[in-house]
Amino acid sequence: MSFNIALSGVAAAQKDLDVTANNIANVNTVGFKESRAEFGDVYAASLLAGSRTKVGDGVLTQEVAQQFHQGSLQFTNSALDLAITGTGYFALASDLNSNDYTYTRAGQFKLNDDNFIVNSSGDHLMGFPVNDDGTSSSTALSTTEPTRIPDSSGSPKQTENVDIKMNLPGGGEYKTVANFDPTDQDTYNNSTSVTVYDSLGESHVMTYYFVRDDADTVNNPNDWRMFAAVDGTLVNIDSGQTGGPVTSALLQFNSSGDFIAQSPASIVTEELGAGGANAITNGSDGTQTIAINFNLNPTSQTLDEPTQYASGFEVTALEQDGLAVGRLVGIDIDADGLIRASFSNGTSEPISRVALVRFSNDQGLTQVSNTKWKESIASGEALAGEATTGTFGEINSSALEQANVNLTTELIDMIIAQRNFQANSRALEVNNSLNQTILNIR
Repeated sequence: MSFNIALSGVAAAQKDLDVTANNIANVNTVGFKESRAEFGDVYAASLLAGSRTKVGDGVLTQEVAQQFHQGSLQFTNSALDLAITGTGYFALASDLNSNDYTYTRAGQFKLNDDNFIVNSSGDHLMGFPVNDDGTSSSTALSTTEPTRIPDSSGSPKQTENVDIKMNLPGGGEYKTVANFDPTDQDTYNNSTSVTVYDSLGESHVMTYYFVRDDADTVNNPNDWRMFAAVDGTLVNIDSGQTGGPVTSALLQFNSSGDFIAQSPASIVTEELGAGGANAITNGSDGTQTIAINFNLNPTSQTLDEPTQYASGFEVTALEQDGLAVGRLVGIDIDADGLIRASFSNGTSEPISRVALVRFSNDQGLTQVSNTKWKESIASGEALAGEATTGTFGEINSSALEQANVNLTTELIDMIIAQRNFQANSRALEVNNSLNQTILNIR
């Protein structure tokens, strides 16, 4: 009996050493959770046995339980390195169409040759689909998709509006509108240009020419005409003023230099393609028109309006709403898991939201290789959700969760397990000596 008891102690000490050695071996494994060997005594008694004199039957390993407390964070230079602070696991799928999920705390992710976010084993990081405003369209685990970073360029946007704020010189020379010629600087007072974009993202130079109108210097001494051209081609203003090579806009100021009226009420160019000015002929949207906004407020002068003061010509604001074709320049991942792609044209696009999963009983998870777990009956069903909501933790980009192993504690545990092993081995030796003594009795 004593031999078996001592043997169980040796086996338990060996198991403890194995667990400790595994913890030490994985001290640098990202997302690793240390294990603890849990033992229980063995006590077998029959109905009529004397319990007061019964000796135990040794020790038994009840469970090797993983400890899921938080590991420390190590910060990196990769935006795709992710760490969870708090509750939750990343959801992984082995291939694009698989619903066989595994779960991990190891956030060492990268891009594969198809621009999908994967870990070192090639498992795909699952994310919730998102709307254009970045909100999740669904937070169910069944609706998650492998996360892919777009390899296409940012979409261009044709210019629809240009906002101008400037000062026209109050002492400017009067000019005859009929003589306006964009190639002759003597026929206009001032000009300015802005880069605009067509539907293909190609840039064009739009120039605005300002002429102080000499038609009626007595009754309307502060009237100005504005002509527009795209890539050197003059463009008509819809319902604009006649008298020049193309129709123009009329800008009126009072004697205080305040902007008081414009004609037409909405200053919009004719179509820029073949059906209109024929200024853009690269196959883009030929119906494109551009609204020129001077932000007129007829009731009072505002800071957004042009002025006519006794100073030089000065453009203080010139903005347009078009966008060129953009290339991918960066990936940002917020604390709530939203993945957003940034493009060189100044736009950004929400791509996906990293899905987090939690369980009622972490200890019930089934451990698999590569620092991953799978759902089991004991763990309960996987509950998916967004980071920073409910009991879910937050996601840290450019960070990794280190193993939660305390190396000092493990070394102490190893010494204790070694002594237990030695003590139980000594018990085996003593038992063997007793058996030999009994066998040698004659």
